[in-house]
Amino acid sequence: MNLETTYLGMKLAHPFIPGASPVADDLDRARRFEDAGASAIVMRSLFEEQIEREAAAVDAHVVRHADGHAEAQTFFPDPTIFIMGPDRYLEHLRKLRTSLSIPIIASLNGTSTGGWLSFAKHIEQAGAHALELNLYAVATNPEEDAATVEARAIEVVSTIRAAVRIPLAVKLSPFYSSLPNFARKLENAGANGIVLFNRFYQPDIDPEGLDLTRCLRLSDSSELLLRLRWIAVLSGQRNLSLAASGGVHSATDAVKAIMAGAHAVQIVSALLMHGPSRMRDIIAGVKAFLEENEYESLDQMRGNMNLSRCPDPSSYERANYAEILQSWHGKNA
Repeated sequence: MNLETTYLGMKLAHPFIPGASPVADDLDRARRFEDAGASAIVMRSLFEEQIEREAAAVDAHVVRHADGHAEAQTFFPDPTIFIMGPDRYLEHLRKLRTSLSIPIIASLNGTSTGGWLSFAKHIEQAGAHALELNLYAVATNPEEDAATVEARAIEVVSTIRAAVRIPLAVKLSPFYSSLPNFARKLENAGANGIVLFNRFYQPDIDPEGLDLTRCLRLSDSSELLLRLRWIAVLSGQRNLSLAASGGVHSATDAVKAIMAGAHAVQIVSALLMHGPSRMRDIIAGVKAFLEENEYESLDQMRGNMNLSRCPDPSSYERANYAEILQSWHGKNA
């Protein structure tokens, strides 16, 4: 059974890869996932704040008596919370590149224009096969309209595209007012692919302590539905590589993502919970599904449930919405 796919211009044995996470932090662990069949691997994100903090620290050392520099350090996150600083990140990337035979995708997380964007060139020089740009931003300024927020993101993508030649994927949140239009702008700015979606980690409120509480909650399969919807919409519109990220825990989940039109399926929570064996199970399960349903290849199945087959996707969405809301007939309704 032919499971081959092309993602970001790279030919992969199959679409299933560990997404940005601690999976690749340790060389031995990364090897175990390669042995389990991962066709590529995404490194955890290096944050804009880390790169800017290091640059500010250098400036503070050079200009020892400048009052602003030392105080500016307090605006950055505590460096001890990060697993790798910029230098170590590049060193680890080089080790992964020389030790593994599968493509290594680096990840940058940031939202603003600035000197940190030049780090993309260092990542390319260190040997990354591709770069994933994680645009994790929460719009809270009432003076900024949606067009301003999008324009800043496009400028970031354009700047990185001008700096590197390796393939560039952009990882998005689902909270754009017109995601199809924004996807077109990203493609025009030079993005080769889109990863759908970022998982926002919402803080809770401690009413007694008057404090925020933070808790990392891994995904479950219910989160896949939002990804399926937008991959199904975009796969019929854009010439971009599309990756599903979030909610894939089983072979059935993976099949759904590919039917919607995904070229790659990034898996994180299931691998963190179950280890490399879950990667083997998903690959074997998808292969069995294709054989049982008489598909000749994975390409034959890809996109067979996307919305390009519907003449008016927006009307379809409205009809589906109305039918679901009218379907509840519970005892207490």
